[in-house]
Amino acid sequence: MLVIYGENNLLQTREIALNRWLSEQFNNSHIALKPLTGDAGFRRYFRFEHKKNSYIAVDAPSTYCNNQAFIDIQANIKQAGILVPELKYVDNQNGFFCLSDLGDTMLADKLSLSSMKYCYQQAMALIPQLASLNVANLAAFDDDFVQMELNIFVEWLLGEHLAITLNEQELHQLQQCFDVLKQNISAQPKVFMHRDFHSRNLMWLEQGIAVIDFQDAVHGPVTYDIVSLLRDCYVKWPNEQVVELFDYFVSTYGAYLIDEQIDRATWWRWFELTGLQRHVKAAGIFARLKHRDGKDGYLKDIPLTLAYIIDVSSHYPELEYLHHLVKTTVVPALEARSNKQ
Repeated sequence: MLVIYGENNLLQTREIALNRWLSEQFNNSHIALKPLTGDAGFRRYFRFEHKKNSYIAVDAPSTYCNNQAFIDIQANIKQAGILVPELKYVDNQNGFFCLSDLGDTMLADKLSLSSMKYCYQQAMALIPQLASLNVANLAAFDDDFVQMELNIFVEWLLGEHLAITLNEQELHQLQQCFDVLKQNISAQPKVFMHRDFHSRNLMWLEQGIAVIDFQDAVHGPVTYDIVSLLRDCYVKWPNEQVVELFDYFVSTYGAYLIDEQIDRATWWRWFELTGLQRHVKAAGIFARLKHRDGKDGYLKDIPLTLAYIIDVSSHYPELEYLHHLVKTTVVPALEARSNKQ
């Protein structure tokens, strides 16, 4: 755990400072903060009311959070006509924000087998709008970036969480699989990429779908956001529905996203292997949240990410070692660890 940030007295001190700052913005009014469930990062969220209007307060310590990126990307997305939280007040130096309140209804809350087609079609319409945004100041989702994410799986899930040690040959075989995933990402056209475009980061409003948690956007592969949406780390849909929605996306928006003619098989490989890279990363992140950050709420989501990895890798012979490793070593080790608790 990061003890420096995790100390209760520091959290309380920041909350008091946030409350004082908000009071100053609202004419020294009394502000009663109600904690909200946080994200997987270091930000903390609170809801409060003032004169019958509801707001969201954010505590985002600049030591851990890129607050300027949040400000810049919010402006970029808003300018494109996409719904985002409004920045009411900002103290960038201290990492305090006051945002408009988009409510509690996420896309995830609207999804069912009967509604998913309509809901996802509404959400995926935002992807080409996002893809067209300016990428001048975004980090590149390049080989080094992708490798860094894949290493999280080895260090935190295999090593820290499951105490699995790979020998030199096994590490080499795993890296060969990682290289396939890196090559797949490198081959794709690059666009503005939200990087966490899924059902919990899309708010369902009367006037449309709003986008949140966009501060980690990068310049990355064209299929990343659509696979983040359709192969969500937190929910799994029947493959037939996923394929149908994928085909709808490509036929409706493919030509808009990519100038050149790309066949369906290429789109599908891009989609599958990009999703696989994301799930390998996510499995590692969920373990890291537990062991580094003291957040164990994401451990329950690791099995789904591993199920995605096993399923997709089974269709690609060049990923046979990754498939075998996760199916015969990682999953049994995870189940054994869970049974001990």
